[in-house]
Amino acid sequence: MSVRVHGSCAPGFERVREEFKRNFAERGDLGAVAATVDGTFVVDLWGGDADRTGTRPWRSDTLVNVYSTTKGMTALCAHLLVERGELDLDAPVARYWPRFAAAGKADIPVRWLLSHRSGLIAPREPLGPGAVYDWEKVTGALADTAPWWRPGTAQGYHAVTFGFLVGELVRRVSGVSLGAFLRSEVTGPLDADVFVGTPESEQGRCADMAPPLGGSRRALGGAPAPPVGGLDDHPSAPATLAFDYLPLGDVNGAAYRGAEIPAANGHATARGLAAVYGALAGGGLLAAGTVERLRTPEGGGDEPDLVLRVVTPLADRWPWGLGYMLNQYGQAGPNPRAFGHGGLGGSYAFADPENRVSYAYTMNRVGAGTSGEDLRSIHLVGALYRALREK
Repeated sequence: MSVRVHGSCAPGFERVREEFKRNFAERGDLGAVAATVDGTFVVDLWGGDADRTGTRPWRSDTLVNVYSTTKGMTALCAHLLVERGELDLDAPVARYWPRFAAAGKADIPVRWLLSHRSGLIAPREPLGPGAVYDWEKVTGALADTAPWWRPGTAQGYHAVTFGFLVGELVRRVSGVSLGAFLRSEVTGPLDADVFVGTPESEQGRCADMAPPLGGSRRALGGAPAPPVGGLDDHPSAPATLAFDYLPLGDVNGAAYRGAEIPAANGHATARGLAAVYGALAGGGLLAAGTVERLRTPEGGGDEPDLVLRVVTPLADRWPWGLGYMLNQYGQAGPNPRAFGHGGLGGSYAFADPENRVSYAYTMNRVGAGTSGEDLRSIHLVGALYRALREK
């Protein structure tokens, strides 16, 4: 398939453009990629269609749902409050959110919410269609929920609930919603196109999520699998709990785009995400000590993830920092100290402070892989670092 690629690459980074073209020709891509070095954009490319009919081309300012890549932005908001002394990682969550102490959770510290160790991967009962748009309903249900495993003893990816748990802390400490805090404290000052709760005025530039090449309603937030009752009911139960108990609904609809679901519905440009991670890589957003803390493995970094291990072989021993995926498998280039987050279907963004690099890949063609595993992004990252080595 011949697709015209738009945008620019700095001299020496042309190989990234060539790899991006191959994504379209050989891997069915639709989307954008951006990267910075020392805070300057060296890659800013886009191409393909922003809708499912092929009538609306992808543009430089096209926003797209990045699913769990949103979690990196949510975690950043919490770390800003920690750095300001307003939030304590080792304090019990109940200090800031008294109702959270219910059902044996009085001693769960803030850091376990950020590192997927609280055992709150879903409410105890399905909340039903549309509930994910009701912040008070979801956070109230989670506050009343007993953990699905003994907190602190294991990690298990909180696919949807991460955003409500961390977002409620941000709301209670800052006095504003997660999306509003992100915009006022991070993306607004950086002039970065990243939203959690996309304003109606911006939704006209949102790309529609396109089905994967093989087709899957499930990947686009469609009809869920049959509900499961608990972790022991079926081997895939942990992975499906979040989406069965908190279904996302129509991810191309205005209700989803405008809601705040801070683990799953950020809408961003690749350039916007790369700008935020560029500020992290260059030390402009968080102090060096904070960056070290957030990318230190929690729980030793060598234990099975109770949720992800059933959906991707890469995640059998996935190391989590405080809200960030750590670069164990090289999905973020050669530096094992790089950190970031990926999303369902292939979006991915990271910071590499040692090499002063940031990177973001956004797409609306859902891939076969999961975050950090998608070959489209892996090939782009490889081309980026080959260019860096040759400079």
